[in-house]
Amino acid sequence: MPVSRAEAHAIAAMLGEVAVAELKPRFRRLAAGQVRTKTGPHDFVTDADEAAERALVGGFSRLLPGVPVIGEEAASADPGLLARIAGAERVLVVDPLDGTANFAAGLPLYCVMAALVERGAVVAAWIHDPVRADTAIALKGEGAWLADSHGHERPLRVAAPVAPSLMVAATSVRFLPPRLRALVGSRAGRIGNLVNLRCAGHEYRLLAEGHAHAVMYWRLLPWDHAPGSLIAAEAGACVRRFNGEAYDPTVHGGGLLVAPDAASWQALRDALIGPAGDAILRRAAALPAPHPR
Repeated sequence: MPVSRAEAHAIAAMLGEVAVAELKPRFRRLAAGQVRTKTGPHDFVTDADEAAERALVGGFSRLLPGVPVIGEEAASADPGLLARIAGAERVLVVDPLDGTANFAAGLPLYCVMAALVERGAVVAAWIHDPVRADTAIALKGEGAWLADSHGHERPLRVAAPVAPSLMVAATSVRFLPPRLRALVGSRAGRIGNLVNLRCAGHEYRLLAEGHAHAVMYWRLLPWDHAPGSLIAAEAGACVRRFNGEAYDPTVHGGGLLVAPDAASWQALRDALIGPAGDAILRRAAALPAPHPR
Protein backbone atom coordinates (compact mmCIF):
# COMPACT_ATOMS: atom_id res chain seq x y z
CA MET A 1 0.00 0.00 0.00
CA PRO A 2 1.55 3.36 -1.03
CA VAL A 3 2.28 6.02 1.56
CA SER A 4 -0.09 8.94 1.10
CA ARG A 5 1.09 12.52 1.11
CA ALA A 6 -0.70 13.05 4.43
CA GLU A 7 1.08 10.03 5.92
CA ALA A 8 4.38 11.30 4.58
CA HIS A 9 3.88 14.60 6.38
CA ALA A 10 2.82 12.86 9.59
CA ILE A 11 6.04 10.85 9.49
CA ALA A 12 8.07 14.02 8.87
CA ALA A 13 6.42 15.59 11.93
CA MET A 14 7.27 12.51 13.99
CA LEU A 15 10.94 12.72 12.93
CA GLY A 16 10.93 16.32 14.08
CA GLU A 17 9.40 15.39 17.42
CA VAL A 18 12.05 12.74 17.99
CA ALA A 19 14.79 15.23 17.15
CA VAL A 20 13.39 17.75 19.63
CA ALA A 21 12.94 15.15 22.37
CA GLU A 22 16.10 13.08 21.98
CA LEU A 23 18.72 14.96 19.97
CA LYS A 24 18.47 18.65 20.78
CA PRO A 25 18.65 18.19 24.59
CA ARG A 26 21.87 16.17 24.14
CA PHE A 27 23.52 18.40 21.54
CA ARG A 28 26.70 19.91 23.00
CA ARG A 29 25.81 18.30 26.34
CA LEU A 30 27.24 14.80 25.91
CA ALA A 31 29.53 13.58 28.67
CA ALA A 32 32.67 11.67 27.78
CA GLY A 33 31.09 8.29 28.49
CA GLN A 34 28.15 9.08 26.22
CA VAL A 35 30.32 9.12 23.07
CA ARG A 36 31.82 5.80 21.97
CA THR A 37 33.45 4.29 18.91
CA LYS A 38 32.34 1.16 17.07
CA THR A 39 34.62 -0.15 14.33
CA GLY A 40 37.34 2.48 14.46
CA PRO A 41 38.38 5.94 15.66
CA HIS A 42 36.08 7.73 13.16
CA ASP A 43 32.99 5.55 13.66
CA PHE A 44 31.04 7.11 16.52
CA VAL A 45 27.88 6.22 18.38
CA THR A 46 26.37 8.28 21.18
CA ASP A 47 23.58 7.99 23.69
CA ALA A 48 21.65 10.32 21.38
CA ASP A 49 21.81 7.83 18.47
CA GLU A 50 20.48 5.03 20.63
CA ALA A 51 17.73 7.06 22.30
CA ALA A 52 16.55 8.49 18.98
CA GLU A 53 16.42 5.04 17.39
CA ARG A 54 14.26 3.70 20.22
CA ALA A 55 11.91 6.66 19.84
CA LEU A 56 11.71 6.23 16.05
CA VAL A 57 10.80 2.56 16.40
CA GLY A 58 7.96 3.59 18.70
CA GLY A 59 6.85 6.37 16.38
CA PHE A 60 6.74 4.16 13.31
CA SER A 61 4.83 1.47 15.22
CA ARG A 62 2.04 4.04 15.58
CA LEU A 63 2.16 5.51 12.08
CA LEU A 64 2.93 2.40 10.02
CA PRO A 65 1.89 -0.47 12.32
CA GLY A 66 3.21 -3.88 11.42
CA VAL A 67 6.09 -2.59 9.28
CA PRO A 68 9.41 -3.78 10.73
CA VAL A 69 12.07 -1.15 11.43
CA ILE A 70 15.78 -1.77 10.87
CA GLY A 71 17.86 0.94 12.47
CA GLU A 72 21.57 1.54 12.09
CA GLU A 73 22.31 0.84 15.74
CA ALA A 74 20.22 -2.34 15.85
CA ALA A 75 21.99 -3.60 12.73
CA SER A 76 25.34 -2.68 14.24
CA ALA A 77 24.54 -4.97 17.17
CA ASP A 78 23.02 -7.67 14.94
CA PRO A 79 24.43 -7.54 11.36
CA GLY A 80 22.05 -10.30 10.32
CA LEU A 81 19.23 -7.76 10.26
CA LEU A 82 20.50 -6.41 6.93
CA ALA A 83 19.59 -9.64 5.17
CA ARG A 84 15.93 -9.13 6.05
CA ILE A 85 15.61 -6.14 3.73
CA ALA A 86 15.88 -8.25 0.57
CA GLY A 87 13.00 -10.56 1.44
CA ALA A 88 10.67 -8.10 3.14
CA GLU A 89 7.33 -7.08 1.70
CA ARG A 90 7.74 -3.74 3.49
CA VAL A 91 10.50 -2.57 5.78
CA LEU A 92 11.67 0.77 7.17
CA VAL A 93 15.37 1.59 7.34
CA VAL A 94 16.29 4.31 9.80
CA ASP A 95 19.35 6.38 10.58
CA PRO A 96 18.51 8.02 13.92
CA LEU A 97 21.46 10.41 13.77
CA ASP A 98 23.32 10.85 10.51
CA GLY A 99 26.44 12.93 11.01
CA THR A 100 27.25 11.54 14.45
CA ALA A 101 30.84 12.79 14.25
CA ASN A 102 29.56 16.33 13.70
CA PHE A 103 27.01 15.97 16.50
CA ALA A 104 29.65 14.69 18.91
CA ALA A 105 31.92 17.61 17.98
CA GLY A 106 29.15 20.14 18.58
CA LEU A 107 28.76 21.01 14.89
CA PRO A 108 25.13 21.71 13.90
CA LEU A 109 25.22 19.58 10.76
CA TYR A 110 23.34 16.36 11.39
CA CYS A 111 19.97 14.88 10.49
CA VAL A 112 17.45 12.08 10.98
CA MET A 113 16.73 9.81 8.01
CA ALA A 114 14.24 7.11 7.12
CA ALA A 115 13.12 5.23 4.02
CA LEU A 116 10.36 2.76 3.27
CA VAL A 117 11.45 -0.19 1.12
CA GLU A 118 8.86 -2.36 -0.59
CA ARG A 119 10.01 -5.61 -2.21
CA GLY A 120 13.53 -4.25 -2.63
CA ALA A 121 12.58 -0.81 -3.98
CA VAL A 122 12.68 2.48 -2.08
CA VAL A 123 9.21 4.03 -2.29
CA ALA A 124 9.27 6.80 0.34
CA ALA A 125 12.04 8.79 1.99
CA TRP A 126 12.62 11.48 4.62
CA ILE A 127 15.68 13.53 5.64
CA HIS A 128 14.91 15.80 8.60
CA ASP A 129 17.21 18.67 9.57
CA PRO A 130 16.74 19.35 13.31
CA VAL A 131 18.50 22.72 13.06
CA ARG A 132 16.31 24.19 10.31
CA ALA A 133 13.32 22.13 11.48
CA ASP A 134 12.42 21.05 7.94
CA THR A 135 12.25 17.75 6.10
CA ALA A 136 13.11 16.69 2.57
CA ILE A 137 10.43 14.19 1.52
CA ALA A 138 10.03 12.00 -1.57
CA LEU A 139 7.39 9.54 -2.70
CA LYS A 140 8.25 7.34 -5.66
CA GLY A 141 6.69 8.76 -8.80
CA GLU A 142 5.32 11.82 -6.98
CA GLY A 143 8.38 14.06 -6.77
CA ALA A 144 10.42 15.45 -3.89
CA TRP A 145 9.75 18.50 -1.78
CA LEU A 146 10.90 20.36 1.32
CA ALA A 147 8.36 20.80 4.10
CA ASP A 148 8.86 23.05 7.12
CA SER A 149 7.21 22.88 10.54
CA HIS A 150 4.63 25.50 9.52
CA GLY A 151 3.24 23.43 6.67
CA HIS A 152 4.97 25.35 3.90
CA GLU A 153 6.28 23.30 0.98
CA ARG A 154 8.51 23.89 -2.00
CA PRO A 155 9.53 21.42 -4.69
CA LEU A 156 13.07 20.10 -4.83
CA ARG A 157 14.95 20.18 -8.11
CA VAL A 158 18.58 19.43 -8.89
CA ALA A 159 20.86 21.99 -10.49
CA ALA A 160 21.22 22.28 -14.24
CA PRO A 161 23.91 20.02 -15.71
CA VAL A 162 27.42 21.41 -16.04
CA ALA A 163 30.79 20.03 -17.07
CA PRO A 164 32.78 18.22 -14.34
CA SER A 165 35.20 21.14 -14.20
CA LEU A 166 32.33 23.32 -12.95
CA MET A 167 30.68 20.81 -10.62
CA VAL A 168 30.36 21.10 -6.86
CA ALA A 169 30.55 17.48 -5.73
CA ALA A 170 30.28 15.96 -2.26
CA THR A 171 32.60 12.98 -2.19
CA SER A 172 33.51 10.35 0.37
CA VAL A 173 36.66 8.37 -0.40
CA ARG A 174 37.05 6.80 3.06
CA PHE A 175 35.85 3.33 2.05
CA LEU A 176 37.14 3.21 -1.52
CA PRO A 177 39.56 0.34 -2.26
CA PRO A 178 43.07 1.78 -1.85
CA ARG A 179 43.99 1.71 -5.55
CA LEU A 180 40.70 3.31 -6.53
CA ARG A 181 41.11 5.92 -3.80
CA ALA A 182 44.54 6.80 -5.18
CA LEU A 183 43.15 7.02 -8.71
CA VAL A 184 40.24 9.25 -7.71
CA GLY A 185 42.61 11.42 -5.68
CA SER A 186 44.88 11.88 -8.68
CA ARG A 187 41.89 13.03 -10.76
CA ALA A 188 40.28 15.29 -8.15
CA GLY A 189 41.55 18.39 -9.93
CA ARG A 190 39.20 17.63 -12.81
CA ILE A 191 36.21 18.55 -10.62
CA GLY A 192 35.35 22.16 -9.85
CA ASN A 193 34.95 21.85 -6.08
CA LEU A 194 35.01 18.73 -3.90
CA VAL A 195 33.43 18.92 -0.45
CA ASN A 196 32.73 16.49 2.40
CA LEU A 197 30.16 17.43 5.05
CA ARG A 198 30.60 14.20 7.08
CA CYS A 199 26.83 13.78 6.77
CA ALA A 200 25.35 11.96 3.77
CA GLY A 201 21.88 13.29 4.53
CA HIS A 202 22.97 16.89 4.21
CA GLU A 203 25.01 16.11 1.11
CA TYR A 204 21.94 14.59 -0.57
CA ARG A 205 19.86 17.58 0.52
CA LEU A 206 22.48 19.96 -0.89
CA LEU A 207 22.19 18.18 -4.23
CA ALA A 208 18.37 17.93 -4.22
CA GLU A 209 18.06 21.64 -3.42
CA GLY A 210 20.27 22.51 -6.40
CA HIS A 211 23.28 23.74 -4.40
CA ALA A 212 25.61 20.93 -5.53
CA HIS A 213 25.80 18.90 -8.72
CA ALA A 214 26.94 15.50 -7.58
CA VAL A 215 27.61 13.09 -4.74
CA MET A 216 29.85 10.04 -4.70
CA TYR A 217 30.09 7.17 -2.19
CA TRP A 218 31.51 3.66 -2.05
CA ARG A 219 29.91 1.91 0.95
CA LEU A 220 26.14 1.81 0.50
CA LEU A 221 24.53 0.82 3.77
CA PRO A 222 20.79 1.42 3.31
CA TRP A 223 20.18 3.78 6.22
CA ASP A 224 22.82 6.10 4.71
CA HIS A 225 21.64 6.01 1.09
CA ALA A 226 18.10 4.69 0.66
CA PRO A 227 16.56 8.02 1.76
CA GLY A 228 18.88 10.28 -0.24
CA SER A 229 18.85 8.15 -3.38
CA LEU A 230 15.06 8.45 -3.74
CA ILE A 231 14.98 12.15 -2.84
CA ALA A 232 17.70 12.84 -5.41
CA ALA A 233 15.99 10.75 -8.10
CA GLU A 234 12.61 12.37 -7.51
CA ALA A 235 14.33 15.79 -7.70
CA GLY A 236 15.47 14.83 -11.20
CA ALA A 237 18.93 13.35 -10.64
CA CYS A 238 20.53 10.37 -12.34
CA VAL A 239 21.28 7.89 -9.54
CA ARG A 240 23.48 4.95 -10.55
CA ARG A 241 26.08 2.68 -9.07
CA PHE A 242 29.61 2.85 -10.46
CA ASN A 243 28.78 -0.01 -12.87
CA GLY A 244 25.85 1.93 -14.31
CA GLU A 245 23.14 -0.11 -12.56
CA ALA A 246 20.31 1.47 -10.59
CA TYR A 247 20.61 1.95 -6.85
CA ASP A 248 19.51 -1.14 -4.93
CA PRO A 249 19.07 -0.96 -1.13
CA THR A 250 20.00 -4.65 -0.86
CA VAL A 251 23.46 -4.01 -2.37
CA HIS A 252 25.80 -2.50 0.20
CA GLY A 253 28.96 -1.73 -1.72
CA GLY A 254 30.30 -1.02 -5.19
CA GLY A 255 29.94 2.74 -5.26
CA LEU A 256 27.25 5.25 -6.15
CA LEU A 257 27.38 8.37 -8.31
CA VAL A 258 24.58 10.92 -8.49
CA ALA A 259 24.52 13.77 -11.01
CA PRO A 260 21.89 16.07 -12.61
CA ASP A 261 21.31 13.89 -15.68
CA ALA A 262 22.64 10.83 -17.50
CA ALA A 263 25.12 12.77 -19.64
CA SER A 264 26.67 14.59 -16.69
CA TRP A 265 26.71 11.31 -14.72
CA GLN A 266 28.79 9.72 -17.47
CA ALA A 267 31.07 12.74 -17.72
CA LEU A 268 31.64 12.65 -13.96
CA ARG A 269 32.39 8.93 -14.02
CA ASP A 270 34.83 9.40 -16.89
CA ALA A 271 36.53 12.25 -15.04
CA LEU A 272 36.95 10.46 -11.70
CA ILE A 273 37.18 6.79 -12.66
CA GLY A 274 37.46 6.27 -16.41
CA PRO A 275 38.82 3.14 -18.07
CA ALA A 276 41.74 3.05 -15.65
CA GLY A 277 39.37 2.32 -12.79
CA ASP A 278 37.42 -0.47 -14.46
CA ALA A 279 39.92 -3.21 -13.66
CA ILE A 280 40.06 -2.03 -10.05
CA LEU A 281 36.28 -2.17 -9.87
CA ARG A 282 36.19 -5.70 -11.30
CA ARG A 283 38.58 -6.88 -8.61
CA ALA A 284 36.65 -5.00 -5.91
CA ALA A 285 33.45 -6.73 -7.00
CA ALA A 286 35.01 -10.05 -6.01
CA LEU A 287 35.69 -8.87 -2.45
CA PRO A 288 33.33 -9.73 0.44
CA ALA A 289 30.54 -7.25 1.09
CA PRO A 290 31.40 -4.54 3.66
CA HIS A 291 30.48 -5.25 7.26
CA PRO A 292 27.52 -3.12 8.41
CA ARG A 293 29.32 -2.09 11.55
